[in-house]
Amino acid sequence: MTQQRRDGEIQVSPANWVAKQAELYEASGGTKGTTQLGVPCLLLDYVGRRSGTLRRTVLMYGRDGDDYLIVGSNGGSDRHPLWYLNLLADPAVDVRVGTERFPALAEALPPGEKERVWPHLVEVFPRYAEYRAKTDREIPVVRLRRR
Repeated sequence: MTQQRRDGEIQVSPANWVAKQAELYEASGGTKGTTQLGVPCLLLDYVGRRSGTLRRTVLMYGRDGDDYLIVGSNGGSDRHPLWYLNLLADPAVDVRVGTERFPALAEALPPGEKERVWPHLVEVFPRYAEYRAKTDREIPVVRLRRR
């Protein structure tokens, strides 16, 4: 599923529920589809590290000051989510939070900073604690800072 954007087509996540939510979020101008399980969500547009394709996914978020925090939990899988690997390759992203869209820079948090914000993220979405307990993989937290 793709959506047209001013600078080209965006390939939306192949996960059906994510694609439907992203479509609703974008089509409504950010007034619908902005939560999942009662947790606030944002749209993240990023470049695929191998394909160079512009991609979009929906992610739950927390806050740290003016910045947005996203978690690469992948449901507690032993593998990082693909969006995270793409951000490591190219941290320049576009974000939509509600009706606002802005460019941002994605930065994986170092361990100490991650531990500082982790309690807030578990408060926002308690399943993060379960996901962390399910895997030996270090679950990354990514800061999205406006450019």
